[in-house]
Parts: sequence; C-alpha cells; structure tokens
Amino acid sequence: MKTNTILATLTFSLFLFASCSPKLVGTWNVEKYERSTPGEQGMSVSNIGTITFNKNGTGTKNLDYSLLGVSKKDATPFTWSTTEQFITIEGDESEFTKTWIYIENKSDYQKWQSTDGANNVQTLELVKE
Repeated sequence: MKTNTILATLTFSLFLFASCSPKLVGTWNVEKYERSTPGEQGMSVSNIGTITFNKNGTGTKNLDYSLLGVSKKDATPFTWSTTEQFITIEGDESEFTKTWIYIENKSDYQKWQSTDGANNVQTLELVKE
C-alpha cells in the first residue's frame, strides 16, 4: 500500500513537471523586454536576441540591448526550473536571472513578469522560433 502511494505521488510529480516544461524547450526570440515603475513612464526594447531552453534544465541567453543609454550584452549559460505558475532562471547576475510569474504560457508565446525588489516591474515577451 505504501509503495503504491509513493509510486502514485512520483508519477503525478513527473507528469506535472513534464506538462509544463516541454512548452519551453527550444529557442525563443525575445520580442519585448519592458521595465516600469508604477506611476512612471516605463522603458521598453524589442527584438533583443534569443533565449534557449534545453530539455535537461540548462539554457543560454544571447541578448544585446540598451536601456537608458547603457548597452548590455548577456550571452551566458543558466539553469532553469518551472512549476505551473513560475519559471526560475539561475546563473550569473543578470536582469533575467530570477523567478518570473507566467502571465501567458503557450507553446508558441510566453509572457512573464517579475520585480527587481525596488518597485520596478519587468515584463518579458517571448515568441518561439
């Protein structure tokens, strides 16, 4: 009986993880990156590069953009994990390395939001290549 319960729990956990991650596997174009503070005008950049998610929970960023006249290049590897509501990207220090909330989670379009701890809201829109 105990073995059946453990097996059922493991199967459900694997199904839950597998049902979320295949949507992300592959290369995504970063169509839009926006940073805003409530009550103030935000900043937005478009078509800034790609993010690739590998099936084994690793990935690479290949981004090149400018905000407030400061050019940024982010071409670094990362690890990722996901749940039904969140995606966490871990790696070096980057504006993209954090936990994001899924706003839209489709197989060809992703929209995520996060904060930076200083009342700034970040929005990321991805389109599958």
